[in-house]
Amino acid sequence: MRPRDLKLPDERHPEKAHRPDNAQPKKPKWIRVRAPGGAGYQDTHKVIREHGLATVCEEAGCPNVGECWAHGHATMMIMGEICTRGCTFCNVATGKPQALDVFEPGRVADAVQKLGLNHVVITSVDRDDLEDGGAEHFAQTIRAVRHRAPETTIEVLTPDFLKCPAGALETVVAAKPDVFNHNLETVPGLYPEVRPGARYFHSLRLLQRVKEIDPAMFTKSGIMVGLGEERQAVLQVMDDLRAADVDFLTIGQYLQPTPKHHAVAEFVTPEDFAAYEKAAYGKGFLMVSATPLTRSSYHAGDDFARLRAAREARLAGV
Repeated sequence: MRPRDLKLPDERHPEKAHRPDNAQPKKPKWIRVRAPGGAGYQDTHKVIREHGLATVCEEAGCPNVGECWAHGHATMMIMGEICTRGCTFCNVATGKPQALDVFEPGRVADAVQKLGLNHVVITSVDRDDLEDGGAEHFAQTIRAVRHRAPETTIEVLTPDFLKCPAGALETVVAAKPDVFNHNLETVPGLYPEVRPGARYFHSLRLLQRVKEIDPAMFTKSGIMVGLGEERQAVLQVMDDLRAADVDFLTIGQYLQPTPKHHAVAEFVTPEDFAAYEKAAYGKGFLMVSATPLTRSSYHAGDDFARLRAAREARLAGV
């Protein structure tokens, strides 16, 4: 039996193969980006390949990959490239993952050092097949980066650890990332269709627990818009996140990876994104990024510096 070819849509997303096609609307002018290329992009690509690493930039089909990689900024995706979940918005391959690679944390740390990153984002697929959901692997990767690149600040974008003992989250927090990010992705009413393997209030509680374990740790979450949500539901998500003491909110436009994925209900205008940003700051977030092309790790290093400065200013009463 030949191995799966993850470049073929039906083999990359077997759970979506028999879904009816959803028309992919033409993107408005404010969504379009340049094709990846240039020396900086090629240099980043070479480092990632030499270290045998996966990136969410490629696996999720991020529209900002050209810009970010041109500056050497790549978001590392650990624990393989096959996810145990089948979210209808996501382009990461679904199925049964391979065993964890014990040498991966070291390779991530080497790549971070070679790329000279001031700030790195480390994310992963969901690993519901592992008892701890991969929490210890996250912790080992954080420790490896700290050892190899001690000046680099670290942001983790974790799964929800839904099927894991409570200690899984503590394992990641105890490794002391600078930012703990977990995305809610959408409003609760769309979870059954968009994020069927997850639970909105579990994800919200996860973020709240991070602050209970380590009140000084920055927390972050993000959602997509254009999936069919109502504005009031987005504002309620903001209130829920502030009640959980989340510091940083990202809001970006959902883009449909293939006709088998969840349909784009609308392209939210830049003016509406600006209104969301204003509302979020009004609700007390330290940092907000809300634009059509915003993604969790887009400009994450610059945003972390601004986030830290915003906390210092608030503590100083400025």
